[in-house]
Amino acid sequence: MQALDKNPTETVIVMETVPIRFGMGASEELGYVLQQHQVKSVMLVTDPYLASLGKASTIQALIEEAGVEVTLYNQCHAEPTDLSFKEALDFQKGKSFDAYVALGGGSVIDTAKAMNLYGTYPAPLLTYINKPIGEGRGVPGPLKPLFALPTTAGTGSESTAVIVLDLLDLKLKTGIADRNLRPTVALIDPLLTLTMPPVVTASTGLDVLSHALESFISRPYSMRPRPQTPAERKPYIGANPIADIFTQKAIELAGKYLRRAYFNSHDLEARAGMMLGSTLAGVGFGNAGVHLPHAMGYPVAGMVRDYIAPGYPSDDVPQVPHGISCIVNAPAAFRFTIPAQPERHAEAARLLGVDTSGMSQQEAAEALPKALIQLMKDIDAPNGLQDLGYTKADIPLLVEGTMKQQRLLVNSPRPVDDKSMVKIFKDAMQYW
Repeated sequence: MQALDKNPTETVIVMETVPIRFGMGASEELGYVLQQHQVKSVMLVTDPYLASLGKASTIQALIEEAGVEVTLYNQCHAEPTDLSFKEALDFQKGKSFDAYVALGGGSVIDTAKAMNLYGTYPAPLLTYINKPIGEGRGVPGPLKPLFALPTTAGTGSESTAVIVLDLLDLKLKTGIADRNLRPTVALIDPLLTLTMPPVVTASTGLDVLSHALESFISRPYSMRPRPQTPAERKPYIGANPIADIFTQKAIELAGKYLRRAYFNSHDLEARAGMMLGSTLAGVGFGNAGVHLPHAMGYPVAGMVRDYIAPGYPSDDVPQVPHGISCIVNAPAAFRFTIPAQPERHAEAARLLGVDTSGMSQQEAAEALPKALIQLMKDIDAPNGLQDLGYTKADIPLLVEGTMKQQRLLVNSPRPVDDKSMVKIFKDAMQYW
């Protein structure tokens, strides 16, 4: 122990995730899972779009067939905000139920997490939000069971300990991270993704890729200070050999299947491949963590003025879908981080489908941002920040918003400051 005490850096990897049921028809086992957990009543959380498709009714019937009472909340917003969380919390006041069932993408699952957190341990919103924006307090204890049924192949929220939301007055997206936020069980059914519009397939699929790449190319856990106690260890611990197994496979699956899923919504092999990629990326980044593209993406989403993604179910409210807000920064961010980990950038390019044979390590590393740009072009993603309505005049505020995301920036393999962030944002304005 004396030798260990002289080492100030982290030596322990902690891998935590949720029990997962994955595969075609997995959602049909929800009733059985609820009975296993002796649940008698649930709050079913979903959004208007899924309710209009009849998916919420189908899941509600499965729950009721298991003898479980249902209270339905179907007003979740795409890209949730502090205001939409308040609406959800107001709805559940005075209602009695044992558990939550979340049917939807990351916006729905994050809303259910927030309903669970603030419903169980009421507090002002900023109490649990990460520092320096909020107080960053830990969740006081266990929450009610939460059963997640994702309907998008992207966010990985069904397996992570994170909530993401927009603070409207601050024009900033931010988050809450705590191990108690992880769902109790995730039922991951690729059939639930067949009705995703192409723009949602693109955005969520690019989020999968951003999660996996950022986690694989992140500051290694062994370079972090060892916490004074195990309780002080953060949910995001940095790249490590266990998380690598999940993130590497997720990169490979996204490179193989995202284009197919985008162009053919009923390609079941592609849908299942992307859903598996989302699940694996969720496990990986839920442990290792993300960094620059996501940290930059928070102010990109929060400062939006008039951008509306064509075909995105957003009630014509200006917003940048989460996956888009991250991926528009990724090529520029990875150009910046190459010097810190050229070997990981090179391997990521190979996993993404680039033929790196015959390339030097540096050439292969530089192929990663190029491959990302080509993928973005192929699935009609915005051409950098300019397509979202930003100009170089916005960079100072974008940098200011990014530097507030210290929970994520600490995970960058190459340290950043205001000057380097200005350069990265300039690089992200236009790619082709």
